[in-house]
Amino acid sequence: MADAAVAAPKAAKKKDKSPAKIEIINENCKACDICVDVCPQNVLAMRKDPAKWEGYVVEVIDLEKCTKCMLCEIECPDFAIEIS
Repeated sequence: MADAAVAAPKAAKKKDKSPAKIEIINENCKACDICVDVCPQNVLAMRKDPAKWEGYVVEVIDLEKCTKCMLCEIECPDFAIEIS
């Protein structure tokens, strides 16, 4: 007798094509530069900020390039970046 189990087609995963939203929580950022270093698309950069004792803070310079890989959020030791 033939096997009655028929492989159901896999449901296609929907890729999130919505534009990235990157929130920088400046109060948490210690300007360690890790997020800038790990970003494969060079979306982030450091800018001078005299109001911070570190003298710098991270900023988004090219949001359109963001692929939502989440490396910056994952690697940030101070939880200063949120990607949605």
